[in-house]
Amino acid sequence: MSSSYESSPVSKRNAALTDWYSRSGKTYPWRKTIDPYSTLVSEVMLQQTPAARVVAFYERFVLEFPTIQELASAPLSAVLRAWNGLGYNRRAHNLHTTAALISTNGWPTSTNKLMELPGIGIYTARALSCFAFGRDEVPIDTNLRRVLSRWHGKALTGKTLQKIAEIDSDSSKMADWTQAVMDLGSSICTARAPSCQNCPVSRWCKGPGTYVPPRVQTRFEGSIRQLRGAIIRRLVTGDAKKHDLVKSSGFPSETVSLALQDLVQEGLVERGRDKYRLPD
Repeated sequence: MSSSYESSPVSKRNAALTDWYSRSGKTYPWRKTIDPYSTLVSEVMLQQTPAARVVAFYERFVLEFPTIQELASAPLSAVLRAWNGLGYNRRAHNLHTTAALISTNGWPTSTNKLMELPGIGIYTARALSCFAFGRDEVPIDTNLRRVLSRWHGKALTGKTLQKIAEIDSDSSKMADWTQAVMDLGSSICTARAPSCQNCPVSRWCKGPGTYVPPRVQTRFEGSIRQLRGAIIRRLVTGDAKKHDLVKSSGFPSETVSLALQDLVQEGLVERGRDKYRLPD
């Protein structure tokens, strides 16, 4: 690393940030390993789900399926049972399919190749590259976008955001730097009540005024998403007829029929002669 970098404001900010992270960073179980499989499981679980809620599910899941080969060889029904309660069950299906592909073909050798796997988008691919494979790539989540936008005093998006993240990051400690920014955003540089007085890098920040809020998520109560989860939870306990699913979910019969059609088409549910079940 050049002496000009070491004396730059970016370097000083990064040093203060990673020092804070070493003392105050969150201790999630997936941060204790660089195993690609463990990282894959955690990153898929973290899609649209808060980290604190993921911890217990992650620990149980990797205990039941400790290797990617064991996950690949397990029946989908067992995977869905282990996933039950976490929501967005399609993630479990994609993870199971991805495990089978990796078990057969090996791990992809680039971020672009990772993105060819089911359920792996640009963020998850970059997270795997950064946290498991040690590549100099910055996975950008909502927290990181907000923090960097405030540092620079303008709303950063798209390629501009990615470029600035690459410039601001510390390539010698890429994983730690990325986790540190994410932790800063989730605990101090929050969306609506940032605690600037407690921020370790406030002297290098333009202030909390810059923030473009994410789209408001659609209401969960009464949604198809809620119904799909209710169907899977019921089928985890055993096969069921449609009228059983209507009764247990509390949704209208026609709505349950439409949800079941989608779940069957996606491979998350199988239809027998008169009952529905989780696939083997």
